[in-house]
Amino acid sequence: MSDLKLRDLRYLVAVADSRHFGRAALACHVSQPTLSAQLKKLEAYLGVQLVERGTRRASLTAAGQRIVTRARAMLEAGDDIVEIAKSFGDPLAGRLRIALLPTIGPYLLPRVTPRLRKALPRLELMLYEYQTTAMLERLRAGEIDVGILALPVDLDGLEVLPLYDEPFVLVTPADHRLAKGGAVRTADLAGETLLLLEDGHCLRDQALEVCSRVPLHEKQDFRATSLETLRQMVASGAGVTLLPELATRGAYGAARGVCVRAFARPQPVRHIGAVWRKTSARREAIEAVAGVIASNARG
Repeated sequence: MSDLKLRDLRYLVAVADSRHFGRAALACHVSQPTLSAQLKKLEAYLGVQLVERGTRRASLTAAGQRIVTRARAMLEAGDDIVEIAKSFGDPLAGRLRIALLPTIGPYLLPRVTPRLRKALPRLELMLYEYQTTAMLERLRAGEIDVGILALPVDLDGLEVLPLYDEPFVLVTPADHRLAKGGAVRTADLAGETLLLLEDGHCLRDQALEVCSRVPLHEKQDFRATSLETLRQMVASGAGVTLLPELATRGAYGAARGVCVRAFARPQPVRHIGAVWRKTSARREAIEAVAGVIASNARG
């Protein structure tokens, strides 16, 4: 296998992504003849055609498609080797891939990203957004380094560090009966129409758990894909919803047509934590990032 070079696999993946030799060469910072020649050498070495060469478009053969899937994994592993070596030289430098829930990222990142850059200037943070199941799959597969998500989750093979507890708040239309007064109780929601996220979002299950002892009904012909859709539907008068507190702060706190009410103590909360592989070589960097998040998430 000494003649199988990561460089050539990178050329192949570039062609798969762009479907064009010229754009692939540009992405790889080489000339088009160089890229084309190297791919022909790769095909000769493997004994199979990988690319169908059209006048305007390049496409992969069936063999090329199968090999590109493996090539992506090999390139990712090669990048990981470089990052591991960097981490031993400087644990707080290099690339760190962080995934967050869609119900966490847009509201947490504006608060903590400037502080992360100041506290950890040598870390290159690569940010992704996944729901819980997909996040844990990618974490275990080594595609991301750490996940920021709501606990508890299945921790088989994983480490966890609690970060902060985030209260839920009630969001109602501005002219709703619960829009005025002091803190609300879950019992006050009796008879209300509850708007929720679509299946797959852990926040949906958490909201249902909070309201499990209250006789209310979920709007059956509506499932939101985001918290912002929920907010707009509440403003239209379609019902009420529960949002994480951070989603009602800053610019989001000035949303028109809605009222945000805190719950009476003990407030319903969700527990946010960082999760990573027990075998990760980036533990020191992960714990440093987690410490900044924990200190600044709700301050």
